Amino acid sequence: MSDENTPETNATEAKEAMPEGSMRNPLADLEADIEKFRTDLLYAQAETQNVRRRLEKEKADAIAYAATGFARDMLSVADNLARALAAIPAELASDEKLKPLVTGIEMTARELENVFQRNGVTKIAAMGEPLDPNRHQAIMEMESASAAPGTIVHEMQSGYMIKDRLLRPAMVGVAKAPAGQSVDTQA
Repeated sequence: MSDENTPETNATEAKEAMPEGSMRNPLADLEADIEKFRTDLLYAQAETQNVRRRLEKEKADAIAYAATGFARDMLSVADNLARALAAIPAELASDEKLKPLVTGIEMTARELENVFQRNGVTKIAAMGEPLDPNRHQAIMEMESASAAPGTIVHEMQSGYMIKDRLLRPAMVGVAKAPAGQSVDTQA
């Protein structure tokens, strides 16, 4: 065995290969490594905490809005019940033979509204309100001398919110100034 490969020889050669004055302090190297690992650990903890918060928010949203698809499907049922009630003439509604049928439809509509309320589904106010493109969908403009331009004067389909999210926009008709009348756009 040659004495060129002994640990003492390797350490001496490493010292000789380093320029004078550049001797590295092993304690400083360890402290730098510790600081690097500490920083990496803090970043990893912060990232883990951010992931945990994001997952908790996603879980809360999933629970809060789980019924969105079902509620959206049930809106057509609410629309049909409202149409059925609106289609009954007053004289038929007061007829003793049809009164139980009308009462049953009214009770079904009220119960559906109560179920919506319990699950955070609310009807959007539209009539007389200014047009809000985040909650209303303007289908047509209607000339109106009694309402300010941009005010909702006709509601074709009710809109609904589920908690703080839009479930379905209200389809509305919006007032516009009658022909020949000037509109004050400086307001």
